[in-house]
Amino acid sequence: MQNEAKGGGVEDFFAALYAEPERLRAFLGAMSGLSAGPAQAIAAKFPWKDHKIFMDLGTAQGLLPVTLAHAHPHLGGIGFDLPQVRPVFEEFIAHHGLSDRVRFQAGNFFEDALPKADVIVMGHILHDWDLAQKKALLGKAFEALPKGGAVIAYDPILDDDRRENASAFLPA
Repeated sequence: MQNEAKGGGVEDFFAALYAEPERLRAFLGAMSGLSAGPAQAIAAKFPWKDHKIFMDLGTAQGLLPVTLAHAHPHLGGIGFDLPQVRPVFEEFIAHHGLSDRVRFQAGNFFEDALPKADVIVMGHILHDWDLAQKKALLGKAFEALPKGGAVIAYDPILDDDRRENASAFLPA
């Protein structure tokens, strides 16, 4: 597992976090801060003209969908996350005037089928899980894609000596 700050385990961390609405809201906002730079780069560098629907897996507040939808008016998006995230996501999307193009899909990415999309983005997801879980998530993502689809993953990954990318030591 890449994230060293797990203590009782990543499942315990997320269960506690998602049980407290105000703490969850703060966490989702912090995830937007971590995702702002990558979202801008993905919006600018990926060939979006070739695609129509994207899904942000573990969408949090929805910064990546907002960034993509504003940069590419032809795109529609799905933010996929646990049900507790829905009110924060929908408020954020509505605030940015994108409720007609970006929707929320509640689910657990280990247990539920992923919605079909042309492009699936996984940001700050994979580092939280062991190798088998990483492979399972990537497998589910590729199963949800049509021919010609794409998966974009960005994540803080530690080097084997644990000397580079110190931000990966922090909980996601």
